[in-house]
Amino acid sequence: MSTDDIENSRSGIQVISRAATVLRSLKEHPEGLSLGQIASEVGLARSTVQRIVGALQIERLLIANTAGGGVRLGPELGALAEAARFNTAEQCRPLLTELTQATGETSDLSVMRGGKMIFIDQVPGTHRLRTVSSVGEVFPVTTTANGRACLAKLPRDVALKYAAAEASRTGTTLDADAFVGLLKHINETGLAYDNDEHSDGISAVGFAFHDLAGELHAISVPVPSSRFVRQLPEIEDAVRRVAALIQKAMQT
Repeated sequence: MSTDDIENSRSGIQVISRAATVLRSLKEHPEGLSLGQIASEVGLARSTVQRIVGALQIERLLIANTAGGGVRLGPELGALAEAARFNTAEQCRPLLTELTQATGETSDLSVMRGGKMIFIDQVPGTHRLRTVSSVGEVFPVTTTANGRACLAKLPRDVALKYAAAEASRTGTTLDADAFVGLLKHINETGLAYDNDEHSDGISAVGFAFHDLAGELHAISVPVPSSRFVRQLPEIEDAVRRVAALIQKAMQT
């Protein structure tokens, strides 16, 4: 490979990296941003941002924000995200099955959307008394194992924003310091728990991961509280094994 080829390769990689940074900056601003605001967010010159945004608009990855000016994420990203979600569910299905076979309990896969958890797949448990949720059902983030696991993966200010919004909707009080401590503990242990906090009689343990598209997902095991504590060590071991397998799968 010639020197020119090497330089062109490096330049191409840099352009892709910068484009990804611009897209991520808009991820947290669905209302859109101006070119100047994007430049400030990502630390690039406005002229550079203008060239990148122009190229992304041609591909419909960004579109003009007619309401407030500037640009926002475009429809093509939605199509790509939908394909990624399908692939994630397809990849995780054998591991959900393995988790259910190892524990006898229901295994769930959910994705974080706008500060809420949406169930996208499930393998029912084998016990007569088992927990079942519907695919497409929406769950909160602050009182569920899957939601807490995802919040722990987010920057603290974003996690607290989602938690505060949920507290406002439900009329509850959020102890920010205590909640940050909980998220820190989840990061340290890799597992999040729900001990009868979302639904009476149901407890859960789960973990979160980023898929290949960078979206936050969680796998959780909800269990009738009557046997949760007794079976928790066995369930934790199985969940940790699956978490390690997921991490490897999402690095390929």
